Formats: sequence, structure tokens, C-alpha cells
Amino acid sequence: MIDRITMIHDPEDERIRIYLNQRDAWLKAAHNPEAGEGATSTGLDDPGLFMTEGALVLDQHLRSGYPLSSVLVAQERVEALGDLLARVPEDVPIYSAPRELLSSITGFAMHRGLLAAGRRVPDRDPMELARTSRTSVILEDIANHDNVGSIFRSTAAICGSDSSVLISPRSCDPLYRKALRVSIGCALRVPFGTLDPFAESLGVLRDEGIPILAMTPADDAIDLEQIPNDVVGSARIGVLLGAEGPGLTKEAMDSSTIRVRIPIVDWVDSLNIGVACGVVLHDIERRRRSVSGAEPTSPIPHE
Repeated sequence: MIDRITMIHDPEDERIRIYLNQRDAWLKAAHNPEAGEGATSTGLDDPGLFMTEGALVLDQHLRSGYPLSSVLVAQERVEALGDLLARVPEDVPIYSAPRELLSSITGFAMHRGLLAAGRRVPDRDPMELARTSRTSVILEDIANHDNVGSIFRSTAAICGSDSSVLISPRSCDPLYRKALRVSIGCALRVPFGTLDPFAESLGVLRDEGIPILAMTPADDAIDLEQIPNDVVGSARIGVLLGAEGPGLTKEAMDSSTIRVRIPIVDWVDSLNIGVACGVVLHDIERRRRSVSGAEPTSPIPHE
């Protein structure tokens, strides 16, 4: 393993240029809803790149279908990460440097001591994902990377391999480094696509017979446990979630099948959207097994 590793001594080394200033790179990213016009993905004119951070995320990256371009690891972490690094394909370079030098390269303290550059694959057809996934989590304008990462993690953990996430054009990029880190790499394993136009696409799926459950605290919503059995037992279900604060737009709500709320005490405003997603998915999966007698959903394959 040591023979495979290339030591870096100069932060300006062209071979690790893509790792420069990662702390601020997302601010320039085309996938950031607040980036404005003329944005590029990393400041290096390569929107196909994304970054994974930490051993758990790289483990999922290596199990996914996303190509790996290179790995950058702290010198002090090489031995501890030996088994993981040994799984990196032979044609993928592994670079290493002391932790202090890595921090000067990336622009942030690399506590996890590991970054990897990946390349995107062609976008998935969101309508096809909805038509073939047992459960689709649908996100309207979710711009918080922590929440998106949490939603992917819950979706993977509860719904397994027969799930997908569909996002609106103004939702944040699931492959942004922080979203990937919070998802513990699940955003690399759960397929996702962008619904555009958003509300109109929801209406098409609803009219095709896929129940779209709009999560809202609105007074006309039914409680989670009141979702009819025929809806819970549907072969395909879409769970629609809106941004904290504004919630779902009227257009999205009008394109849904049924409005659903999670009962909570009256002196708490709402649940975090990542928590709400987990609650809804768990309840739906539990009731599906009760209604249909089906086996629990399959976990995402390990390889």
C-alpha cells in the first residue's frame, strides 16, 4: 500500500489542484441555489467533480457506481485507513501529505484526514425513478445541505434499495461535500433525479396512480395514522417534503394526492425536516407490512 502512495510537499502541486480551497468552493457552485449566474462547480471549471470526505463516505463511494478520480489522505492516517485504501482501484492515484499541509490545501481543518474526488454519472430520469421505486422522497426547494443529507440517510436506512429521491431545480446538490458527509455516503447509493417542471411532473405521477403524500401542518391535512390502507398498500408512493419555514408551495400541494401531517404537541412549531422524513417513512413501511403482509424492504446491497 505504501508503494502506491504519492507524497505531496507543495500545496501548489498541480496534481492536487482540484482539492484547493474546498471550504469556499460550494459558494461558486452551479448547484447552489444562491450562487447566481456564471457559477462553476469548483472554481476550476469542472462541474463533473464532487468531493467525498471521511472513511465512511469513501467506503460508500467505492461501493457505488460513481467513478473515483483520486484520493488525498493525511500522512498520519495512512496506516489506520490501510484496508480502505487497498480497495481503491489501481489506476486511481492516492496522494498524501502531513495534516497541516492538507489544511492549507483544502482551506479547512481536515479532522477526518481523508478527501476523495469523484466524477458524476449521467443524470437519472426522475419520472422513471418514480415509476420504478417503491418509495420516492420528493423535495421541493430544500436548500439546507444538512437536511438533504439527513433525508438521504433516512431513505436508505428505512426504504433500502427500492427507493429514490426526486428534487426540485432549486434544491441543493445531494453530492455537495457536506450533504454527502451528513448522508454518510447514502446520496451515492440512493438514486436521485431533478423534476423539472416540478409541480407539473408531480401532477403527471399522481394522475398515473402514484399517491403523492404532501407533508404539511395545514389544518386540512389528515394525521399520519389516518392515511387510508389502499394508499399505504400502493405499489409506488411519493412522499413530498417542503423547505422548513415556507413549506410546500400551493402548486406542489395542488399536485399531490393527499395532505398529511405528523401530530405533535401544540407548543412546538414543527419537526426538523430530516426527522419528519424518518418518522413518515418508518410509519409507512410499518403499515405497508401490516396491510400487505410483505417482507421488510431489502437493504441496499453491500457491494
